[in-house]
Amino acid sequence: MVSPESHSRHAFSNPFAEDVHKGLTATPKYLLSRYFYDAAGDQLFQKIMDLPEYYLTRCEVEIFQKHGEAIFRKLAHGPFDLIELGAGDGLKTQILFGHLFHKNADFGYLPIDISGHALEQLEETLRKEWPQLSVTPVEGEYFSALQAIDRLSDRQKLVLFLGSNIGNMNQDQGADFLRQLRRQMHPGDGLLVGFDLKKDPDTVLAAYHDAQGVTREFNLNLLRRINRELGADFNLSAFRHCPVYNPLTGDMKSYLVSEKQQTVRIEALELEIPFRKWEAVDMELSKKYDQNEIAWLAEYAGFTIEDWFFDDKEYFTDVLFRVV
Repeated sequence: MVSPESHSRHAFSNPFAEDVHKGLTATPKYLLSRYFYDAAGDQLFQKIMDLPEYYLTRCEVEIFQKHGEAIFRKLAHGPFDLIELGAGDGLKTQILFGHLFHKNADFGYLPIDISGHALEQLEETLRKEWPQLSVTPVEGEYFSALQAIDRLSDRQKLVLFLGSNIGNMNQDQGADFLRQLRRQMHPGDGLLVGFDLKKDPDTVLAAYHDAQGVTREFNLNLLRRINRELGADFNLSAFRHCPVYNPLTGDMKSYLVSEKQQTVRIEALELEIPFRKWEAVDMELSKKYDQNEIAWLAEYAGFTIEDWFFDDKEYFTDVLFRVV
């Protein structure tokens, strides 16, 4: 096997290649879920959101439909920037646009996403649906994008972090993320965060192990991407999608498990990766929270909680944090 140190230098000018190298040479192996979202991954996630088992999107849409007016009343009372981290298709945010325009709110929308493809699609949709909306897409990492926005505008800001994206970090990582986010915000700014709540474990597990196998394809698509972009030879049929939920911690984990002993060659890294039979690759975390944990996060990061918004089943909550 070629040692990790012998990778080609040019490969590491590519963050994707570097992260794949780090993850697949680690013990245990892992891949970063942020790289799920290429063009095919975006399409697969759209299918996931429509699955009957995947309650998260429906619950958050319900919150915006049911509590949109109340959310609006909590927002900035003058000109402000509406900034969305990980904007995706902007489905839920567009419900909020309706309330904002109904009240003649003076705001601009700045969606931030690492997927340029998703931002292009979002901007095209918004230009058609909301021609009066000022849209400034920002492709890149959250914090660097926020710094750029802060240099361009001194208006009050409402930051959206929806869809339980906070759950892709463990609790300590989520706390540090929020604290770092707080450092880039100013008194009066708001942060609306979507949290998937702890619930019947069967309901949680089904959302990540759908009968149609779309979530399986979503995970395997990352191996396809490595094959395509880095010249790897992953045999997708040799890996099994394995989701596991821990109701004690709220950790919903997804793994790809090698069903046989095998070696994968990655040409761009000049690297061979051995897999033992039944060895797992850690693919994704989707942590579920309870209200006590959310309150702790707010306190740790330096926010106050201004309000909670729930769907009827209390499967999900959007929590408004405020900088004071």
